[in-house]
Amino acid sequence: MTDTVARDTTPVPTPPPRRSYARLAADESREDYSLRYAPHSFRRWSPSTVAGTALGGIAYLADFAIGASIVFTYGFTSGLASILTAAVIIFITGIPIARACATYGLDMDLITRGAGFGYFGSTLTSLIYASFTFIFFALEGSIMAQAMHQAVGLPVEIGYLVTTLIVIPIVFRGMGALAKVQAWTQPVWIVGMVLPFVVLAFEAPDAWGAFGSFGGTEGAGSGFSWIGFGLGTGVALSLIAQIGEQADYLRFMPAKTEANKRRWNLAVLAAGPGWVVIGAAKQLGGAFLAFVALEAVGKTHALEPIAPQIEALRPWLGSLALPAAAVFVIVSQIKINVTNAYSGSLSWSNFFSRVTHRHPGRVWYIFLNLAIALTLMEMNMFAALGKLLGFYSNVGIAWIAAVAADLVINKRAGWSPPYIEFKRAYLYAVNPAGFGAMTIASTVSILAFFGLFGTYAEAFSTFIAAGLALVLCPLIAWATKGRYYLARPNPVWGPERAAGGTGEGADAGAPDVTATHVCAVCETAYELPDIADCPVRSGPICSLCCSLDAECGDVCRKDPAAAGPVLMPVPTVPKAPPGA
Repeated sequence: MTDTVARDTTPVPTPPPRRSYARLAADESREDYSLRYAPHSFRRWSPSTVAGTALGGIAYLADFAIGASIVFTYGFTSGLASILTAAVIIFITGIPIARACATYGLDMDLITRGAGFGYFGSTLTSLIYASFTFIFFALEGSIMAQAMHQAVGLPVEIGYLVTTLIVIPIVFRGMGALAKVQAWTQPVWIVGMVLPFVVLAFEAPDAWGAFGSFGGTEGAGSGFSWIGFGLGTGVALSLIAQIGEQADYLRFMPAKTEANKRRWNLAVLAAGPGWVVIGAAKQLGGAFLAFVALEAVGKTHALEPIAPQIEALRPWLGSLALPAAAVFVIVSQIKINVTNAYSGSLSWSNFFSRVTHRHPGRVWYIFLNLAIALTLMEMNMFAALGKLLGFYSNVGIAWIAAVAADLVINKRAGWSPPYIEFKRAYLYAVNPAGFGAMTIASTVSILAFFGLFGTYAEAFSTFIAAGLALVLCPLIAWATKGRYYLARPNPVWGPERAAGGTGEGADAGAPDVTATHVCAVCETAYELPDIADCPVRSGPICSLCCSLDAECGDVCRKDPAAAGPVLMPVPTVPKAPPGA
């Protein structure tokens, strides 16, 4: 069964010649559909494999340094409240984003486009996300360089370069290589993560009690402080954009069916917002290890995860504590930095494809991301950890909160389309609902962060960012009646969309999302969600060719009525027989 739409004969610009992609950009085994919908034919991994790969990326030890920094600065009580509050906020906002990415096969940038930001509005969030990946690559790389310096005396400046180069061959090969690395290194990481706490449970059983009354190293005291709580939460919330890295894996989740529904839901919850449960535990654990090692190594080294690890292992391993700790740190940092480099290449690809209308391939942007990260490491950004992350969190939480508000509130209220439309052909350049909410929220919160509105506003600037974004996104969508979400209707989906292919998510009679159509530009077959109808080409066009077209004049968006839809047969999911 097919649905057809009559062809409009309105004159349109002469179509440019057929596009041929560079070899690396055309190789999806490396490219991993970096700027596209991830087709069902590519999602060959099981829910547990995807979840395991996504969770492998949270092996990072920056959590140790962040937790230790918060508790050392604001004391145990305020630090504990900060870490737990940030974890709750991250978990709640991450649930709808994770489910959307896994359901629609889209990464964080493509979700952002359709969740209130518009086609060009999300270029700013691509930069925000890219900065998250290279900032945390630099933090993790610094920790790895510290470990190599401790273990073999390698100068940290050389260590920075080694930590950068070592991830390139893995990230270059894409999701397949990343999944293998995460699986192979997981046993080593688990042993290394648990063993120090087992040792301390036997060798220093009273340490947890002493830690609970720790007042920090800056004179904060062991009691609760609202200022310390607010500032500490801001630092912990800098990790909120981690959901983007989880989404880069979740987009490969297979379609949810009746058979895998329970495993699918559990995997998405665990690999999406569930990362922060482990993350919060690591922050507290890292703070505890640093506290135990404080007297022996001093504050500066206690904030470097390698030194507390050595001190914790020394009672049982003696002279082997140093190499054992070094192996754990290096494995942990490789696990996370392959994810940082991979996600960074995706975000830079998204940004430059829209700005330059060119796409040489995801792999080339690996080098850009790593070059920036290496520069930050050489500038010793680790020394400014707290202030840097506190500032970044104001922007990150405004972005994530606006997207979550659209998915949870706007779509249910009918102000936003019930599906995620990410293709240029159907989107306005900027949607004020999400983009406006994020811009206003982050601007106000940054001003508060720098003390413009007083001490308490400075401490709670991230709460201001989250609150404003959550309120303004639905408010603007309501005020504009959702008119800036779609520049023209999608003739395939109409008002509804089946996200799950021919599985549980596909409504009877809905378009079959696994059906392929040949792009009129690159002459490659792509599944239906990646296809738009193009009046310039008089046929289907894939989302990437549509993004890269600099000569079409945006005819379809600027004058939808004049451009009109083109003929595009759409296979449908057969309706179930009566009584089935």
